[in-house]
Amino acid sequence: MPAADFAADARVLWRLLRGQPTAGNHAERLQAFYAPQADRYDAFRARLLHGRQALIDRLNLQPGARVVELGCGTGSSVMRIGARAGEFAHFDMVDLCPALLEVARQRVARFQNIRVIEADATTWQPDQPVDCVFLSYALTMIPDWWQVIANVDAMLVPGGRIGVVDFYLPPSGNRWGNALWRKWFGHDGVHLSEEHLPMLKRLFAEQSCLEARAPVPYLPGLQAPYYLFVGERQSAPVALEIADHGSASPPDWLKKAPAAGMPGMV
Repeated sequence: MPAADFAADARVLWRLLRGQPTAGNHAERLQAFYAPQADRYDAFRARLLHGRQALIDRLNLQPGARVVELGCGTGSSVMRIGARAGEFAHFDMVDLCPALLEVARQRVARFQNIRVIEADATTWQPDQPVDCVFLSYALTMIPDWWQVIANVDAMLVPGGRIGVVDFYLPPSGNRWGNALWRKWFGHDGVHLSEEHLPMLKRLFAEQSCLEARAPVPYLPGLQAPYYLFVGERQSAPVALEIADHGSASPPDWLKKAPAAGMPGMV
């Protein structure tokens, strides 16, 4: 690796070691943490965030589709989608961090059908129902993550697709290993959970699912667990029941809900 790239990585690593600030609201913490990394964000995360291209491939996005990305960051998904992004009916890219969104706006400036929007993924809604919503390493960044899932469910057309790739705590992981990952990622505002993937499987009809591990830059031998999920909206919206919950954890009824398409699903 060239010395200049290594020096740039060192600055990112220093920010990771310092952790995400604890002062301010969620948007302010994100801005304080990511603004100093914005110019090197994509290069470093390309070696850390695995499965993003595979998610795009499995979503099989078609011309004329109405697409939303929640937690779009720097808009790098446009590079993975390629020229097809210009063929969508519209593509809304949503994030809460101004520093990363500035990079995204520059990246998509040539596209007439793409909007870059500063908004909260738990509440923002598109102008009309959409065909696909996806999140790439964003769900773990949002404290009220179940509100995001409810919001996605509400904005999808019947049969619309949700796609998520993210870190998680696998059931097969041992207690000490999962505790390590929870503590490590939590230092930087990434909240790993054993609940995300099961809830996605319960609320959406599973089309594709992969659970895997991938290397962590500069930490040889360590492999972080991640999953890739693609599902289809088949049920009536659950958004209102989740939105009214107003707690720091998902409602018990949602955790126990039958799998999508099974009897008893709301």
